[in-house]
Amino acid sequence: MPEPFLTTYTVQQGDSLSAIADKMYGDRSAWRKLYKLNRDTIRDPHLIHAGQILKLKAYREITFDMSWDYAGNSAIHDGTVRLYRSDAKSRRNKTVCVNAGHGTEGGTDVKTLCHPDGSPKLVTGSTAAGATYATAISKGVTMATGESEAAATLRAAYFVREELLKSGYDVLMIRETDDVQLDNVARTLIASHCADAHIALHYDSTTNDKGAFFCSVPNDESYKNMEPVRSWWQLHDMLGRCLIMGLEGEGFSKWNSGELEMDLTQTSYSTVPSVDLEIGDTVSDHFDAALTGVARGIRAGLDLFFT
Repeated sequence: MPEPFLTTYTVQQGDSLSAIADKMYGDRSAWRKLYKLNRDTIRDPHLIHAGQILKLKAYREITFDMSWDYAGNSAIHDGTVRLYRSDAKSRRNKTVCVNAGHGTEGGTDVKTLCHPDGSPKLVTGSTAAGATYATAISKGVTMATGESEAAATLRAAYFVREELLKSGYDVLMIRETDDVQLDNVARTLIASHCADAHIALHYDSTTNDKGAFFCSVPNDESYKNMEPVRSWWQLHDMLGRCLIMGLEGEGFSKWNSGELEMDLTQTSYSTVPSVDLEIGDTVSDHFDAALTGVARGIRAGLDLFFT
């Protein structure tokens, strides 16, 4: 696992380690971790002074909450995610969930409801139209290089994380390892409760480098009237269109109109603007230089969306 991002905090008059932990991590009991990280400069955890500079782990860990609406529809939810706080001088005060698609061992062995109301799937994708249950989380495709889609999306997520943090966005990272025990329902609900937008990164299964696109909400009256889709579908599609515009601005091509209608967990269960973003397919360039552009395009799309 990569080392956590580090940032600093300047102690203010009246501060205590527990107050700083509450302010920065949302957990007063995290003062012990804060003390451990700064043992080289703090001899007594009860004695800190104004002007002292403390090192911080710029994240806090978040777990799945079974009290959330629809939580019972998740089959795999033991993993934890990290919420990173940007230390940019100009903070956006927005949190973006970056969800590297796939990467859950055992996810193909269990099923979850396609839609929260139990209605059947509308458009065939990895799950056929008419099904009411889908694989909790699939393994994904294999890239032309032999690399798994899960590994490719994870590397892309690192680039997006870095770009967003330096641009002032806080970032909720669903996955930072080869395996996180969170299915698609769990990932979506965590994003809904802890972020202002949710982007699931994927590569399409095709082999012609057809360009980027996002999965838009199907034009089906019953689906659009199902909550929470009814309250959010317009913002889902708006986010997707902004992201495609951002990628185009970085020189990436889009497939057709940049949209493909598809009813997916990321939108069916989401209560924040949420999209499945296909940043290429199995033969697309998915190495460092290209991913730098992908990250910049996604950041530009988010800037447009939140303007």
